[in-house]
Amino acid sequence: MEFVCSRCGKRVSSLTKDACCTCGGLWKLDFQPPAFSLGKIDKTQWSMFRYHRFMALEDDNWRMISMGEGMTPIISLNDDVMLKMDYYMPTLSYKDRGAAVLIAHCKYMGIKNVVQDSSGNAGNSVAAYCSRAGIQCEIFVPEGTSPKKIDMIRAHGAVCTIVEGSRDHCAQVCRRKVKEEGAYYASHVYNPFFYEGTKTYIYEVFEQLGRIPRHLLIPVGNGTLFIGAVHALEELLAAGCIDEMPQIIAVQSERCDPLLVAAERGMKTPAEIHPQPTLAEGIAVGKPGRGEEILALAEKYQIRFIHAPERQIPAARAELAEAGIYCEHTTAANYAAYQAYCARYGRIQDCLITMCGAGLKSDH
Repeated sequence: MEFVCSRCGKRVSSLTKDACCTCGGLWKLDFQPPAFSLGKIDKTQWSMFRYHRFMALEDDNWRMISMGEGMTPIISLNDDVMLKMDYYMPTLSYKDRGAAVLIAHCKYMGIKNVVQDSSGNAGNSVAAYCSRAGIQCEIFVPEGTSPKKIDMIRAHGAVCTIVEGSRDHCAQVCRRKVKEEGAYYASHVYNPFFYEGTKTYIYEVFEQLGRIPRHLLIPVGNGTLFIGAVHALEELLAAGCIDEMPQIIAVQSERCDPLLVAAERGMKTPAEIHPQPTLAEGIAVGKPGRGEEILALAEKYQIRFIHAPERQIPAARAELAEAGIYCEHTTAANYAAYQAYCARYGRIQDCLITMCGAGLKSDH
């Protein structure tokens, strides 16, 4: 398999240790899966790796690294809304989908040491899978990250370095270490193998429901779930499993919304903003690395962006908790955004919302 630069088109082996192209462009993975079919699912596997025939996997490392991630239930919240319970994961967030594949790739390459930057969930997930794979790990997180996420990262044996300043500054500090010390950058944003895992979110929905709901509400910070989901939907379209794209509703914090602002202005690149502190820490990304790619997909498929109103997040979290769903604030922001979307556009039915992080991880 090969990586292809998203900016200049340069092609390199997917075994490269370079985090990005020399021109600064991020890698895309040149991988064409077979046409998706329910008949090709490996039903001997009760995890997301039941879809391994449609994923870019170099060998069977995933068998010893997997902790049974995926296969999360879909439950009904009310007549209009279903919830995909992706915090039913080994590290209590959907990021396990991508981390399991990315660390399997690192193991295949013989990587001994990785670094990564995260708002918490991705770092925790990478730390857990690195521990299983016998890979040393350092995770950089911004100040203000939930202490419980930091505790979980360290419990897996990883070094957790807290960086003063914003989420974006944290990423800069981590990338500086990659450049200066040559550590492998196991980034959920930069490395395309991560998206091979997040694709399975859509595969599961299609297998579980036998269809794709008319509306999919997806949070977007760096866009790791968003990009994987769109790629998988494109595969379902190409295979004739679905006739049209569902209406995707992309959620951004009203205090950190470079993609929403750009989409409203018809821009091709993320807007320059000044992020403010937000309860939705998981999507508080002022400079998303794949912003241009996200905006291009949004334009292609008429994806709508919506704010998660900050003041409505605690109420949305409480409402979900009363229904038995105890989620973190970023996850509650998805439901707050759904309510805001309905207030703007009217009631929508047949909507699936991801419950991407467990509540105990973000209690401050």
